[in-house]
Amino acid sequence: MPAGTMFAKFKSTNVAAATATQSVADGNPITQYFEIGKPVACAGPELVWRIHDAYRKSDNKECSVFIFEKKIAEKLHKPRRKETITELLKSSVKTLERFRHPRILQIYHTVEESADTLAFASEPIFASLSNVLAFHESKTYETTNVTPAAGGAAAAAAQAQAAANTLPQRPAHAKEYNFLDMELKYGFLQLTEALAYLHYSGHVIHRNVCPSSILITKRGIWKLAGMEYVERMNENDLNSSIPCPPWSNRVSKMAQPNLDFMAPETQSTSKCSLLSDMFSLGMVICAVFNNGRPLIQAGNSTSNYAKQMESLDDLVHKLMPRLPIALQEATSRMASRDATARPTAQLLQLIKYFIDTPINALKFLDVVNMKDTQQKSQFYKTTLIEAMPLIPRKLWWQNIWPMLKSEINNNEVLAAVLQPVMLFVQEATHAEYDTLMSATMKIIYNTPKSIQASVTILENLHLIIEKTKPEDVTTDIMPMLFYSFDGSTIQVQSAAVVAVANVFDSIDELSIRRMVLPKVKMVFEKNITDPKIVQNVLMCIERVMDRMERAQVMDEVLPLLANIRIPDPDIIMRTVRIYHKLFVDKTYGLTVETMATNVLPLLIPHTVNPALNFEQYCYLLEVLQQMLEAIDRQQRNKLKLDNLSMASPERHRTLRHQFSTDNMNAPPFNIPNLRIDQRKTSSAEDMARKNSGGSGMLGGWWFGCSPSSPDSNFLRVGNVFPNRRLSDNTLMTPKIRIAPSCASSPGGTPGSGLPTRRHSSIGPQERRGSTINLSPPTYGARGSSGSSLSVPSTSAYVKSPLLYSQKQGGSMPNTSSSVPFLLSSSMQSIRSRRQSTVLSSGPLGSGSGLLQQLGSGMYQLFSGRN
Repeated sequence: MPAGTMFAKFKSTNVAAATATQSVADGNPITQYFEIGKPVACAGPELVWRIHDAYRKSDNKECSVFIFEKKIAEKLHKPRRKETITELLKSSVKTLERFRHPRILQIYHTVEESADTLAFASEPIFASLSNVLAFHESKTYETTNVTPAAGGAAAAAAQAQAAANTLPQRPAHAKEYNFLDMELKYGFLQLTEALAYLHYSGHVIHRNVCPSSILITKRGIWKLAGMEYVERMNENDLNSSIPCPPWSNRVSKMAQPNLDFMAPETQSTSKCSLLSDMFSLGMVICAVFNNGRPLIQAGNSTSNYAKQMESLDDLVHKLMPRLPIALQEATSRMASRDATARPTAQLLQLIKYFIDTPINALKFLDVVNMKDTQQKSQFYKTTLIEAMPLIPRKLWWQNIWPMLKSEINNNEVLAAVLQPVMLFVQEATHAEYDTLMSATMKIIYNTPKSIQASVTILENLHLIIEKTKPEDVTTDIMPMLFYSFDGSTIQVQSAAVVAVANVFDSIDELSIRRMVLPKVKMVFEKNITDPKIVQNVLMCIERVMDRMERAQVMDEVLPLLANIRIPDPDIIMRTVRIYHKLFVDKTYGLTVETMATNVLPLLIPHTVNPALNFEQYCYLLEVLQQMLEAIDRQQRNKLKLDNLSMASPERHRTLRHQFSTDNMNAPPFNIPNLRIDQRKTSSAEDMARKNSGGSGMLGGWWFGCSPSSPDSNFLRVGNVFPNRRLSDNTLMTPKIRIAPSCASSPGGTPGSGLPTRRHSSIGPQERRGSTINLSPPTYGARGSSGSSLSVPSTSAYVKSPLLYSQKQGGSMPNTSSSVPFLLSSSMQSIRSRRQSTVLSSGPLGSGSGLLQQLGSGMYQLFSGRN
């Protein structure tokens, strides 16, 4: 059981034990000042002091009460010896009161005497070293000298049992107590410091350094007591020896030092010195590493002592492997029979074994009450925090936590003390927190605190809530958190905002809507130009948004974001994340109108912010693109629906005008070796007959009219309607048939059939034939006379160079290196039908703008007659 929990269980002691204790102390004046509990340990010569848990009535301060029952000394059957023991114990307490040192037992109340008892109060004691080592576990008062009474063995057994009942037994809580290596190291150092104080400041020799004179407090501190046999030294000659009585069988063993730890020169020469105490300390160290048993076990016999002293060196040598290497040499020299080989207490403190960072921190902690405020604050904030990871958890609760608790009411150092306290909160188990820390933390919540102390609590509030019971969170922590917003200090308000972001899961939704958000907005409005507070407010908003209603987000969060004008990259990125969260999560219902009018105007200027790095810029641009795409989709769908609701002609007018051939521009081109001549006009019947006879001439149906139609002459119609398209001709839909110029022509059909081409004016299900050859022709060699093709200017057809060549008797080789026709596709031919003008005669060069002159923009290539 941890030492720190003992006093917590003191008041729950059963009534029978409390009644028995009160009966022991009845009549002693000390009961007026202290409430005495059950016995927990024993100490002093022959363990005659019984140590009880207690607390002071005036201030409820925890302490221990030592009680000596005088009837124990009555076994000596000599009243004078009884009085001697009583006076010896009283004088030891008086001596302890004179020596005030952190390593000497601290007395709270001087010794009080009654007819049956002696009693005094001290700091809380866990046990004596004798209790912990438990080497006295099987020891009893010697019964070998008890003469059996008349009545035989039964009477002797009863007498032995009665003697055993009067012996103080080892406390139950010390049976399974095990020391840690650091605990032993620190304990030995504390004893060394105590002896150094007594030797060089008190100028006395202790003479009884043994386990029963060493007390371990509930904080785990080793204290030196047992001042019954001190001898004063000459201040001017501390290195000299002084006379002192040796151990004698003629004197009560209660009135003499422990023979097993006595220096050999005291017994052999009746002299002692400061180095005699160093021998006793060396024997204590050996006993600790020898399973609690001293190397010399004389049994209160001087002859046994002398015999065992002869073999002491061998015993020490055999024990050395059990000791830490850094302690072996010093212990071997302290246990030497030669006094001059032993180190002094001052020298022993300097050995490597005691040079340790955690040990130094524990040393300062023991004397921290003697330091000023600045030294305390520096120690708690820096030194202790750095050393705590190296200190075992057992010492956390035994040594450190009690000292931190004692500083809670000191407002000057509370902020510094809270630094290690938060480390305790973080590392404590739930059981440890509930048992050891919860009550202290409630005091912290409800006491006035400095600014830094409040900030420390708020910054670590999530750790505290994690360990605190839910009911305590509601009653103690949340009121403190909400009250922090009302302070006038910026640091506290900012810390409160951070705390809300960290513990929002522990806050109910009603409190978030009615308490948290209004207070966070208030802090933001008061500190709108402070980057740190704005950053904290945004972090808080981002965390608690999920717990807020949509209307509250739209009405309060969006206006808050719109008021941010700080160009800090971190603030910009957090703002962008919040907007993106509102955009992605459809439950918030961020409309495209809101994005276009309230969000994008705020975010777009940040795209040219030079403070953004590449990753931040990319993220910002990605969010902007997502929002713009959402707006685009929404508006497109809306406009399409609006367009479908219009009348049919009106709906298609825009698209029809857009794709009209009047709005298509075809590049001009020239047909080589082409000349246009005048020709006599012909009737529509002749043109139809020539077409049916295979002459390849254009028929009247090309222009969409019958042979008898007055519009049969296309040139005349084109002249009257210069901007008229064939698709607008209502007389007859034009038909285009494609005739191949060669077998290898693209689109050509070597067989009997002709491919059918759709005209732009034909419906999707209507297909008509065409006789126009749109495939690229091949050109033969021209005659040397340079003759050109003669075409009448009024004719409705144009002869190709191929026809002219055949009529002149020339040959047209079928070669693969044909010059491609300038009309690359039929669509280009159709789109070129824009302008219809009267053909004029002229040289070949005058035909360069031929397609612009013809209304249809089409040239028909006719194959010559065979």
